[in-house]
Amino acid sequence: MSTGPNRILDEFAKLMTDAAGAAQGVRREIETAFNAHAERWLNSMDIVKREEFEAVREMAIKARDENDALLARIEALEAKLAAKGE
Repeated sequence: MSTGPNRILDEFAKLMTDAAGAAQGVRREIETAFNAHAERWLNSMDIVKREEFEAVREMAIKARDENDALLARIEALEAKLAAKGE
């Protein structure tokens, strides 16, 4: 059994280790509560999630590209018709 200053230091080290573990537990609880509250708040504001925004953005880019391609085809067909009509 330890006696004297070594035992005091051992007990102090154990106390600090326990305190650090408790502090980490408290930190995790606070983060979890904060994240849940923030998510509820954002959901109540109807804010779009990043994944949904990116998906719609990609759809819009694809639609714009398709419209450009169709416009080019229409212009080519109109030019062909105009050339036949002359």
